[in-house]
Amino acid sequence: MAGSRDAALGAGLAAGSRDAVAGGGPVAARRLLLAVDGGNSKTDVAVVTEDGEVLATGRAGPFLPQSAGVAAAVDVVEQALAAARADGGPEGALSSAWPGGVGFDHVAAFLAGADLPVEEEALAREFAARGFGADVVVRNDAFALLRAGVSGSWGVAVVCGAGINAVGASPTGQVARFPALGRLSGDWGGGEGLGQEALWHAVRAEDGRGRATALAELVTTHFAAATVEQVVLAMHFGELDVNRLHELAPGVFAAAEAGDEVAGALVDRLADEVVVLAEVCLRRLSLLDTPAQVVLGGGILTAGHRRLTGRLEAAFASRAPKAELVPARLAPIAGAALSGLDHLGATQAAKARLRAHYATGGSR
Repeated sequence: MAGSRDAALGAGLAAGSRDAVAGGGPVAARRLLLAVDGGNSKTDVAVVTEDGEVLATGRAGPFLPQSAGVAAAVDVVEQALAAARADGGPEGALSSAWPGGVGFDHVAAFLAGADLPVEEEALAREFAARGFGADVVVRNDAFALLRAGVSGSWGVAVVCGAGINAVGASPTGQVARFPALGRLSGDWGGGEGLGQEALWHAVRAEDGRGRATALAELVTTHFAAATVEQVVLAMHFGELDVNRLHELAPGVFAAAEAGDEVAGALVDRLADEVVVLAEVCLRRLSLLDTPAQVVLGGGILTAGHRRLTGRLEAAFASRAPKAELVPARLAPIAGAALSGLDHLGATQAAKARLRAHYATGGSR
């Protein structure tokens, strides 16, 4: 079943390059889609017409179905939609085009935590049960990055923010993806991975088991502690949230730039992990020997860290020389909306209109 769902997804991405007839006329006559980008740090929504007009946008907190539960996660989408209603205004286009309680013609939800088909299905049922609309498509949020970043309709995307993941689609509709369940499924990287490793090396530097490194001072300074051991014990006893370790990531990059060898090795390891994710996707899709775009997104990959960027460029040149690296320029919510327009059979003009909205920094 997963294979057929992924094949359909790939075909949908490929369909982005084909025109179809879309409705015109007054705003109220146009079909409406709700695009959702639910991430680990925030949830964005956009209400979009089938001809590519963004009527309203909204933002709420993180989308965390695996820790908070499906219902609580979709509550956050409702909060973001409430913000979108406020953005549209009581007399605005959103109120006249989408009165309360009427489902959308299509919901394109690209969500963190939707890593497996069974999770996608559970989330889609929750959206439908709450009256968002009968036509709901749920996919992992990495596919929104892919759709937003490629110039055509296929390629590979690697996202590296709090965590790390990669997906790909071929011109024939074949899809490559990973379970993306963290270390349990072989993943390493992102801000969380860097933070965990920084603390590990800091502990060992302080107690003598490891090499001296500036990461020890990074840990104590960031958490206002006298020793690294104090930080460890505070996390062990629940006095300090272990999920804050990702906050150390910028300091790891700074230490690497300053010449710290331990930090530098972590940055190099992260670059290698990004490359191997993309390389495996390209190989699975038979694109390794074909010019193909690889979109690099997420806070870490778009921050412009010099050592990371240099390592990535050198590694791709060696291991996937025909890959074209494409820094993510549009927000993932744009990719969710573009996928929704694909689903509605929108014209290329509609998609260009939506791209232009987000390319110029539009927030409505």
